[in-house]
Amino acid sequence: MSTLNGKVAVVTGASSGIGHSIAEALLDRGARVFGLCRKIGRIPEAATPVSCDVRDPRRIAHAFEVLKAATPTVDILVNNAGIAYLSSLLKGPVEEWDEMWEVNVRAVALCTKHAIPMMPGEGGRIVNVSSLSGHRVPPTGGFYAPTKFAVKGLTESLRNELKAANLPHQIGSVSPGFVDTPLVNTYFRGREEDLSSLRQKTRMLDPEDIARAVLHILEAPPHVEIGDVVLRSGDQKV
Repeated sequence: MSTLNGKVAVVTGASSGIGHSIAEALLDRGARVFGLCRKIGRIPEAATPVSCDVRDPRRIAHAFEVLKAATPTVDILVNNAGIAYLSSLLKGPVEEWDEMWEVNVRAVALCTKHAIPMMPGEGGRIVNVSSLSGHRVPPTGGFYAPTKFAVKGLTESLRNELKAANLPHQIGSVSPGFVDTPLVNTYFRGREEDLSSLRQKTRMLDPEDIARAVLHILEAPPHVEIGDVVLRSGDQKV
């Protein structure tokens, strides 16, 4: 039996792509899963939907009030919700910058802040879904890459704060390269030919590959804290 059996897990962005696969993997391990997202009708059938637009701090606060009414504790938080635009620093629309910062960075911090007081005394686990773009800046990184570098900083900052406060919770992250999800379609919006060429030349990762990496972190023994899992397709050169 999995060590995740009976655990309560919250997954943001559980309606598609990586988040959907993570929610399904946790359900398969016997966890009780709450999916926070705008399109609640698309989360795995066995998960409990919680409507939440993570761009809005008030909606996040309300979602965690709903969670408190449904469960006394949260054992696992997976901050997966994210958005990627090819939005350059020279010409990118500020509105796209704002959305990426609010979803990719601020929402991660806020969801974590709300979840930690609900975590059990023996310790909970938090996993941030980051990106290879948080480790190196690709030529088209634009404003997206800095948001993922910020996720790396948030992860390390929280680890330091948890240790300083003598709290037993653990935090880690996964940083994948290209994953074949709807987010990739958004990132290549207006460059569909480039995306088609990428798919012909590169066997991108599947969402299930990332879900397995998340499970690797969550199922590690209590004395093992995994900081970051970096993974890319064997076909991806950088």
